[in-house]
Amino acid sequence: MDSSNTSVVLLTRAGCHTCVVEFERLTAICGDFGITPTAIDVDEAAETDPDLRAEYGDRVPVVLLEGREHSYWEVDESRLRADLRLGRTP
Repeated sequence: MDSSNTSVVLLTRAGCHTCVVEFERLTAICGDFGITPTAIDVDEAAETDPDLRAEYGDRVPVVLLEGREHSYWEVDESRLRADLRLGRTP
């Protein structure tokens, strides 16, 4: 996996303090690999993609690596670093 094109997304919800904290952690980790993660609010996304909220809404924050669930409730830092380093997806 080319880290410059690697997709790392954090699924969040407005008012979720844990989401804010974990996005900061995710940003720091990804920064070490030259990756800028993005965040998607599952409630806002539900207007066009209701399945996203249905699938992940009760587990936010959720980290998606290349569109696949990597971890939820907290960033699994050691696993994420290993996967980014080795170019693996979950």
